[in-house]
Amino acid sequence: MIRISRVDRIELNSLVIEVNFQSDFSSEARTNGDANDELVSLEAKINAVLPPRYVGCFENVPSAPMGSAAIKYDREGKVAWGEIWTTFCHLALAGGPPHRGRLLDGVPAEEALAYPTEQAAVVAEIKRSIRLSANLPTAESGPPGWVGIRCHDQDMAAWLVRAIVAENVIARHEENVLYVPAGPHFRIEKEVKNVVVCVAKTCHYLLDHVEPDERPRGLVANLIQPPLPEEIAAASTQYRAAVEELREILLEQVGLETVESESAGWIGLQCSSEEMAIWLQRAVIVEDILARRESPVLYMPVCIGRNQCESHKRIGQTGRKAVGLWLFHASGKQ
Repeated sequence: MIRISRVDRIELNSLVIEVNFQSDFSSEARTNGDANDELVSLEAKINAVLPPRYVGCFENVPSAPMGSAAIKYDREGKVAWGEIWTTFCHLALAGGPPHRGRLLDGVPAEEALAYPTEQAAVVAEIKRSIRLSANLPTAESGPPGWVGIRCHDQDMAAWLVRAIVAENVIARHEENVLYVPAGPHFRIEKEVKNVVVCVAKTCHYLLDHVEPDERPRGLVANLIQPPLPEEIAAASTQYRAAVEELREILLEQVGLETVESESAGWIGLQCSSEEMAIWLQRAVIVEDILARRESPVLYMPVCIGRNQCESHKRIGQTGRKAVGLWLFHASGKQ
């Protein structure tokens, strides 16, 4: 049994983890058998949201990135979005490398509205790229700063949100419409390409590797996600208080050092290794909490609004359980 006191230093081969729990993991899993049952249950949840190629082997997914695909152009000088990729890196949702090292966040609505000509050009290019690379229709209109993509159903949109955010590109959905960011200053070879790659990559793994009747279901409701940029700007004092509230909850419940993201709306847990961050990310996502990682830091949403306290409490409890199971899992690998 793993006991975690107020300050405990655990060595697993060359891995050293310092945890600051106020109690011990044995209070939540009284026996190794209990912990093993919880671990089996968690792995079943993870397998349920992954394409078949990852089922039962997601722990062995390489996290090293592939080379970036070069941009190709057609005879008219436009990017040939449908001809760029012959293969993709492994899904970040499954433990592969995130497409971006840092989050590509949404732009405030006022920024999108301030540059109508440039914004329209970016939106048009992203729409064209989605039709060519993912063969999906796009919405005629959407909120300023976003491009809407029409998915087959709500479950597909909900799954894509989780998978795309794991790639470090923000995404949201309303019913069966997936929204990805589009800003007036997005560059073709940088931000536009980032959005296109993440949509094409995640759609490829879901639509080309999973039979329609085997695709993940029941992901629509109860997702915890960060507020929009304009929501944060309109409630800056409340947002700062929410950051401190969640930081205190994570320190008390999880015990790992917290890291505030460069992108507003997220707070991170400093993991001892990339392996730990990958493992915790999967464990958190399947509990309907958006999560992403930047190297060994796992980021989870800061919430504001009516359900702030409830959401933060759920994040703390989920993080605590995930770290406890990670320690139990890691101890068995020695």
